[in-house]
Amino acid sequence: MRYFEDIAEDFEALMGVFELTEDSVTEFARQWDPQPFHTDPEAAKRSVFGGLVASSAQLFAICTRLFFDFEDPFRVVAMLGKDKLRLPSPARAGATLSYRTRCIDKRESGSRPDVGIVTLADTVTDQDGNVVLSQEVTLMVARRN
Repeated sequence: MRYFEDIAEDFEALMGVFELTEDSVTEFARQWDPQPFHTDPEAAKRSVFGGLVASSAQLFAICTRLFFDFEDPFRVVAMLGKDKLRLPSPARAGATLSYRTRCIDKRESGSRPDVGIVTLADTVTDQDGNVVLSQEVTLMVARRN
């Protein structure tokens, strides 16, 4: 586990890669975001997107899964917030998504000596380099003591 003390101020990493299949897009959307451009390939062709695209909620879930599965996971106590969330390009069915993060702030907690506060800048891109999600995430991370 990666504790607060283990996170370098210049930490950067590829958190993981995800193959966004048509089935994963439609299955997720049917349960959580049943817009036609997420669930119906034919309706999606007639939409502003011109094809089947992933729900933003699915992108959040993918980031959460890849963050959890990272080879040296952070010892997260709680997420404190998401800021500057942007979805500049659609995440299309069939895309290969790469999730990268970098530390942009790290500080000790003023009220809890057992944790530190880390802010990460996340970027998810498709195989062509198009950014499909960017955000800043502030986490409460356990200290070793």
